[in-house]
Amino acid sequence: MEGFSLDDVKFAGDGLAPVVVQDSGTGEVLMVAWANREALELTIERGEMVFWSRSRREIWHKGLTSGNKMKLMELRADCDGDTLLALVTPAGPACHTGAASCFFRRLAPDGTELNEASDTGTFLGRLFKYLETRAADSPSESYTARLLASGRSRVAQKVGEEGVETALALATGDAENFRYEAADLLYHLEVACICAGVPLNSVLAELKSRHKPQEKR
Repeated sequence: MEGFSLDDVKFAGDGLAPVVVQDSGTGEVLMVAWANREALELTIERGEMVFWSRSRREIWHKGLTSGNKMKLMELRADCDGDTLLALVTPAGPACHTGAASCFFRRLAPDGTELNEASDTGTFLGRLFKYLETRAADSPSESYTARLLASGRSRVAQKVGEEGVETALALATGDAENFRYEAADLLYHLEVACICAGVPLNSVLAELKSRHKPQEKR
């Protein structure tokens, strides 16, 4: 992937460029805002997202008042250099309504039924973030907290059990049961990540490091 500098950014006539903000952990699109060169310079300097507020006509350090700051992980420019993508780690909700993402309203194309599975690509990351919060709950109120409180051996046993059940469903050609058991396995793998103190992104990064696009697997 090619690098770029702020000199490569093509700001519009008003001196602004749109910035799409994406959660680096879940892949979820959080918000779209605007930035001038000064805002981008401050973003890079502080390592946190800084924008230009068009309504207030001033520099806006996201989360400075609310605490919902966004740590910058990577900044990308599109092929034309007139739109930016910021990969961030959010400290809280992105939307002023309290929603995790500003994009929570939905519209079905051509009046067809909305597809509930349209955002499943980001679900594993969102689930992991949710399970991290559940880990702090009372074991009496949360299965996740109860499982983690039972210790590494029990968590490891559950991963093993779900792995075997998933394999058996595959071996017997039971597609429906395989879907069910594979979901159980993925959940317990995420709990195991929390138990081991290994972030899901770290596991995905390891998997990504093994991916060689030129190689056929």
